[in-house]
Amino acid sequence: MQQIKINPLIDKARYRRHLNIVIVVAIISLIVGSLGIAQALIALYPDPSGSHFHWNLTGVIITSVLIGFVLNKYRGHEFMTEVTYVWNLKQALNKINRNMLKITPAADKGNYHAMLALQYSYAGSRLLWQLDDNTIIMEELSLAQAKLDGLATQYGMTLNLDDYSEQILTLIPKA
Repeated sequence: MQQIKINPLIDKARYRRHLNIVIVVAIISLIVGSLGIAQALIALYPDPSGSHFHWNLTGVIITSVLIGFVLNKYRGHEFMTEVTYVWNLKQALNKINRNMLKITPAADKGNYHAMLALQYSYAGSRLLWQLDDNTIIMEELSLAQAKLDGLATQYGMTLNLDDYSEQILTLIPKA
C-alpha cells in the first residue's frame, strides 16, 4: 500500500460534490439492485409460505458486493481522486487509532516514532474534519497538538510529516 501524505490542497467543494454523488448512486443502486435481484429470485423460486426474507437478503448481499466491486474498480478514476484520497487517509488514521494505547505512553516517554504517528494523526484528523465541516472538537485537537509540540521541544525533536510511514507503528514499543 502506498503511503498517504497529508494534502491540505484537496478541493473541499469538489470532494463534497463527488462524495455526495457516489453516496446517492450507491444508495439508488442498492435499492434498485437488491429489489430487482430479490424479485427475480422470488419469481424463479417462489416460496409457498410467502416468506421471501432469504431472497431479499440475498438480493441485498449480491448488490452490496457488486457496489463494492465497482467502487474498488473505479477508485483510480479521476472523478474519484478526492473520495479515494479521503478513504485511504481514514484507513491510515484507523491504523494509528488501533495502536493508540501504545503510542500515547511511548510519546510521553520521548519515542520519536510515537510522536511522529501522533503528528500524522493530528494533521490527518484536522484535514478530515475540515473537509467534512466537523469542527466541533478542533479545540480538543489543538490542545493535543500543543501537548505534542511541547513534548517534541522537550526532547529536542523535529516532527516532519514526510517522514511518517505506516511501518513505524511496528517500531513503537508496547507500554
